[in-house]
Amino acid sequence: MLIPKFLRVFGIAASLLVTTNVFAVEDTFSHFIGIKKFSSFAKSKTETGETVLLSPDINAFIPWNELVVSWNASAPSNTFVKIEAAAIFGDHKSKFYTVATWSPDNAKFTRTSVRGQKDSDGTVDTDTLIVPNLATGTQIRVTLGGEGKRKPDLKFIGLSFSNTKIPTTSLPSNHAAWGKIISTPEKSQHGYPNESGWCSPTSLSMVLTRWSDVLHRPEMKLDVPEVAEAVYDEGWHATGNWPFNTAFAGSFKNMRSYVTRFSDISELEDWVAAGIPVIISGPWYLFEDGRGDSGSGHLTVCVGFTETGDVVINDPGTKVGASVRHIYKRQNVLNSWAKSHHTVYLVYPESAKLPKDRFGHWDK
Repeated sequence: MLIPKFLRVFGIAASLLVTTNVFAVEDTFSHFIGIKKFSSFAKSKTETGETVLLSPDINAFIPWNELVVSWNASAPSNTFVKIEAAAIFGDHKSKFYTVATWSPDNAKFTRTSVRGQKDSDGTVDTDTLIVPNLATGTQIRVTLGGEGKRKPDLKFIGLSFSNTKIPTTSLPSNHAAWGKIISTPEKSQHGYPNESGWCSPTSLSMVLTRWSDVLHRPEMKLDVPEVAEAVYDEGWHATGNWPFNTAFAGSFKNMRSYVTRFSDISELEDWVAAGIPVIISGPWYLFEDGRGDSGSGHLTVCVGFTETGDVVINDPGTKVGASVRHIYKRQNVLNSWAKSHHTVYLVYPESAKLPKDRFGHWDK
């Protein structure tokens, strides 16, 4: 049974209840669901005083094999958020996998992904729940804890479902973005002596600093080492955990931040046309011809497009002293970005006017 387009786009994603094997479109690559109200979640307390929120079964509206869960919470020091997700299949539900234990205070409550969760239903690869057989939905469990009566205030959960077996398709270009560059501070990750794969926090620092300037919010003008410390994943021993980066950005008042996946570069153009830079994930070596394979992923900031549609990127992987702003060939960016299945960080004020969501890839 297919869901009519007007229901898929405008209304039905607000419903969390799973119906049996109902998908929006069988050949859709990705779908995003944003949750801001939690009244439908069952609420309970643990013996040690933590608050537990258990979602109803959530319909993904596409068959999926990868799920990235993001969250935004106003979290005082000495508090934590634990995120768990179960996969729902046609005939059963998996166990709850721990997506993350996240805290703004890594000294008191360890901020960490969890290794070694693989079973026949799925596994967690740092920040992504991967299942070997296509699932129909998920159930989310959130634990809010802290010292004494202090608890985080959960503001948002983002669910990015993907069927990575489905190829993405090229879309018509949004020429409104061609020739537009969003003023965004330039920072190189190599400008810091203790740098260790800091492309993600450097990209995030650039974007947060931009919003600090635009919104006159000095608390978001953070240098790269501060951001790197705030997003560090003790389980992975690195700073590139996607939702840890967006959780930090989304912890600021009136900010929204999450991980999702686009279909095509045309959607990057939509965001640039709206005046919002986008952090994209893709290997550094593929951005430019002749670079050697570094063997790792990379995060950069898409800040605009040339008059002919090539991509203007603030690349934190730039050597100190060189311009961080690069023009990369459109096809090279597509080749690199495809390696992460078109993963992006979206970071913006809650009051921002967002581009039209043509394909169900971001929050409304």
